[in-house]
Amino acid sequence: MIEQEQRVAPPLPHLSQRAEVALLARALHRVGYADGLAGHITYRTSDDTLLVNPFGLTWDEVVPDDIMEIDLDGNVLTGPWTVTPAITLHLELHRQRKDVMVAVHNHPRWGTLWADIGREPPVYDQTAGLVAGRIAIHQEYDGTVNERSSAATVVAALGDASTALLANHGVLVVAPTIAQAFHRANTFEWRCRQAWHIEAVGGGVPLHPTMVDTLDDFFTRGQWDVPWWEAAVRRELRNDRDLREAVMGSR
Repeated sequence: MIEQEQRVAPPLPHLSQRAEVALLARALHRVGYADGLAGHITYRTSDDTLLVNPFGLTWDEVVPDDIMEIDLDGNVLTGPWTVTPAITLHLELHRQRKDVMVAVHNHPRWGTLWADIGREPPVYDQTAGLVAGRIAIHQEYDGTVNERSSAATVVAALGDASTALLANHGVLVVAPTIAQAFHRANTFEWRCRQAWHIEAVGGGVPLHPTMVDTLDDFFTRGQWDVPWWEAAVRRELRNDRDLREAVMGSR
């Protein structure tokens, strides 16, 4: 008889919070969150500080010791590098959305196309339907999010949604865990890519919203987002020995 608690894959080594942020950046870079030095990830700790990727490193090169720690006013507490001026967006977000533990912003190719269009991409296939819910759209580009006023308009547009398209800018994804942040960001980029290609050849038949809700419920409530994240972590560790050593030595 198969035990109910049987794992679907080998367990990961212990990951510090800094390691999780570094691995999230690398895993998302691999699936398209790769616009040079652009983009920022924040992870809210139990001490109400934020772990954030450094400004001057691309997402595919960060290791745990590169991860910065800041307070909710943006002051650097620990870390060897600098923090992006655009962190204002995350500071405003974490002030207003206490439920958000992880926030991801970048300019992935396919998501940014739909942001530039200003329209939510339809759900055309099963994988694209693994994340349900409203996609918020920030309709007007009113400047970089370095300014608190611009950051506040983005947060207002996001509302209680988990994903937003930022007009002429990029994508914002929020989540309660690292695993769900990866799942949502990865799945949304898939959805954007598939919708672009399908509409380019004349369109298709989108999934019914109730089916999307069913898929999302099955996937997230069944905790399938966790092994998906674990698989992404194993791939990053498998492909980079220096990263493996850095993760194993992080605290």
